Amino acid sequence: MQAPSVGGVMLPRGNGQSVRLSRGASLTDFAEKIGANPASLVGVMMNLGEMVTATQSVSDETLKLLADEMNFVLEIVSPEEEDRELLESFDIEFGEDEGGEEFLVARPPVVTVMGHVDHGKTRLLDTIRKTNVVAGEAGGITQHIGAYQVATQVNEEERRITFIDTPGHEAFTAMRARGAKSTDIAILVVAANDGVMPQTIEALNHAKAAGVPIVVAVNKIDVEGADPTKVRGQLTEFGLVAEEYGGDTMFVDISAKQGLNIESLLEAVVLTADASLDLRANPEQDAQGIAIESHLDRGRGAVATVLVQRGTLRVGDTMVVGDAYGRVRAMLDDKGENVEEAGPSTPVLVLGLTNVPGAGDNFLVVDEDRTARQIAEKRAARERNANFARRGVRFSLENLDEALKAGLVQELNLIIKGDASGSVEALESSLLQLDVGEEVDIRVLHRGVGAVTESDIDLATGSDAIVIGFNVRAAGRAAQMADREGVDVRYYSVIYQAIEEIEAALKGMLKPEYEEVELGTAEIREVFKSSKLGNIAGVLVRSGEVKRNTKARLVRDGKVVAESLNISGLRRFKDDVTEIREGFEGGINLGNFNDIKIDDVIATYEMREKPRA
Repeated sequence: MQAPSVGGVMLPRGNGQSVRLSRGASLTDFAEKIGANPASLVGVMMNLGEMVTATQSVSDETLKLLADEMNFVLEIVSPEEEDRELLESFDIEFGEDEGGEEFLVARPPVVTVMGHVDHGKTRLLDTIRKTNVVAGEAGGITQHIGAYQVATQVNEEERRITFIDTPGHEAFTAMRARGAKSTDIAILVVAANDGVMPQTIEALNHAKAAGVPIVVAVNKIDVEGADPTKVRGQLTEFGLVAEEYGGDTMFVDISAKQGLNIESLLEAVVLTADASLDLRANPEQDAQGIAIESHLDRGRGAVATVLVQRGTLRVGDTMVVGDAYGRVRAMLDDKGENVEEAGPSTPVLVLGLTNVPGAGDNFLVVDEDRTARQIAEKRAARERNANFARRGVRFSLENLDEALKAGLVQELNLIIKGDASGSVEALESSLLQLDVGEEVDIRVLHRGVGAVTESDIDLATGSDAIVIGFNVRAAGRAAQMADREGVDVRYYSVIYQAIEEIEAALKGMLKPEYEEVELGTAEIREVFKSSKLGNIAGVLVRSGEVKRNTKARLVRDGKVVAESLNISGLRRFKDDVTEIREGFEGGINLGNFNDIKIDDVIATYEMREKPRA
């Protein structure tokens, strides 16, 4: 096979050689790897029908197309690998306890409460920490992830437990899955009066996938119709067998509303942790952990709730959280009190970051501010390149409209801004999972934390996007700019309303679906020849009714011999009519179609628009 050439310049042939590239790489990056001129690769892409500049971030599919053309095997480096290689370049090991066994000390278990909506997860956490979270939630549903630590007595010894509060609706599936991954134990809440529900199974699967032990809290035992035994039986089918049935899963019957058996539940968590897990960490090393939630606070700037997983985080430490960094100015515990340090399994609110990190981002403490800035900037550049590559060709208003009319593209572009990164990420995940067929594509061009800004409106103007503000509003002159440019900005405080409206918008962009509706059938009893009209069928209407100007097909001996015929004329005796009903005789003219015979059947139908499901 000949190597490709552009303008007489021969290009290298890979012969199956592997090339490793990061997400959002450019043709220049590819050229460096294979020792080629970037301009020649631009030429190759033009020959393949792709207009790409040498420095533009391109999608994985485009890079693969180029690699295949030049007989290279493309290997896209995963985000996790990229991050590990980045940290290794700074001689940083993430996710490891430094030192030997003698440095490890016991740490509290980290617990996530999961379960079906309305089964009492937030009420349970509310009862445990004696504060009212439910009242402040829009729609009565938990919108943000928080983390809290409580103490309980087990065998006359005080033991601490850290709770990650994950929302319970399926819209937050992505957040709940991430909560499980940062978790030691999951409490599965099942209402005794409802039993196992779809989201119960979904939560159970998340916990199993994360490999965490499960404690089952059978809630609402004080409600009429409660049947804790039934819940135990149902969960047996999913591999959770209660200890009293010979299994190894602890079930505790509780009432979050009445505060019944809450201490027994906490004790079950501690006992499960002691029996199944070796929960130890080194508190002496530099802190590492995960960001649980983050948002922009008007008075404090960017703040993040972080869970320390190993080491000790102290005020004054320089930390990197995703693509944010900064020196820790202050730390607050879950009661809002200032703390100077936080050890393993301790959640704290951190102040002093340069920008809002993403929920689920890893954090680590480094020695110098310069190192933190370099790591954060490289992470940000990497993510930016990946986003540019995903975004692909940005349509202008004019050619997007033309493409939609021509049927070349059907897409709804979105920009999502919210008050907290967890909510933004969950909303994006839910919207991208909307299923309205393959004809319509949904694209999230940008997402971020904070108010809707003028730059958001600029992006929306250039890409015909809808801006979604979740618990945020337009800042400064952004609202006037949106009005001037005709940008649609929608505000929501309940996530499900946003999902429903966007789904409706998507369905509105679909081409209409039509279905065939049979109107009637007529059997040909006689054929009359007319010099003016051609052959006319003398018929008896067997079913329904035959209407003028509707579509018809001709069936002979059970086989369709002609499609898309038109009922151009109907007669009853000497009168022209618009329809002939079942049981009546008449004459039918099929226009220019004359191949009709006695005993043929004329089946009439019309195409009606079908409502989208």
